[in-house]
Amino acid sequence: MGDEVYSDLMRELKTGKYVFTGELEPEKAGDVNEPIEMARELKGMVVACNVTDNPQSFAYVNSMAASYLIQKEAGMECVYQLRCSDRNRMALLSDVLGAGALGLKNVLALAGDHVSLGDTPDAKPVFDLDSTTLIKLIRTMVDEGKDLGGNEIHNPPKLHVGGAAAPGAAHLKAEVGKVKRKINVGVEYLQTQVVYYTDVLDKFFDELGKVDVPILVGIFPARTFGQADFFDKYVAGVDVPPDYLEAMRKTKEIKDKEKKKEEVDRVNIEFFSGFLEHLKGTPAAGCHMMAVGYPRIIPPLKKLTE
Repeated sequence: MGDEVYSDLMRELKTGKYVFTGELEPEKAGDVNEPIEMARELKGMVVACNVTDNPQSFAYVNSMAASYLIQKEAGMECVYQLRCSDRNRMALLSDVLGAGALGLKNVLALAGDHVSLGDTPDAKPVFDLDSTTLIKLIRTMVDEGKDLGGNEIHNPPKLHVGGAAAPGAAHLKAEVGKVKRKINVGVEYLQTQVVYYTDVLDKFFDELGKVDVPILVGIFPARTFGQADFFDKYVAGVDVPPDYLEAMRKTKEIKDKEKKKEEVDRVNIEFFSGFLEHLKGTPAAGCHMMAVGYPRIIPPLKKLTE
């Protein structure tokens, strides 16, 4: 793997700066106007934003197209998410080449949720490659200018590849084994699934041991009780603490919109202050803020890490 740096995200990770990234979620629409506006609001708060690829297997706007338009219109560097669940290796190769041609500089390689979980359950799941093999494909393309079959690539893409980790996985040793395989094939940074419990995070870091790959820890300050409840019930490997859920549930009873917003902010700042203080003492290189549509919470939470 070369030492070239193509993106602001990788530049900040390599310099050891405590990094914050955000998240944008294109939806089932014929435009990406809403994520573009959200990206404009997030400028200066985060170094880059993930652009989700059919999260929970709901069929939404193509992540590559959305990432390109967000970068072009809002000037926000994007992390293009790419799932194995929907594409065979030919399609994945073509998409990575397309991302490079469009000037994208970061890709997050994901296995993806099974299609049966989303709004198109009759779709045929693919999984020709897994996320580790996809990382290997991308590194081979970037570093060697070849595909997995050894075919030459003219003017190969210049981008960085990240991978996912799930500290709350039911079988932690198996999950850490997967993470180490991703490191062995050249992943350049890791981004974790949402974590709410400090002991879950500590067990993950202890099991993983010392690694040279920077790790961004995912946190999810919910904007509404419904969001928090959805994560608790439907997102694999994520347990939302009962006290946080109850505090968010109580905000539903507040009729005044401004007072409700203030209370939601207070609940999140109070809950995450301890978590973020603890995070500073871990090997984490920064924080991935999955606060979609909730940019106002990021500045006060960032201050807690200073």
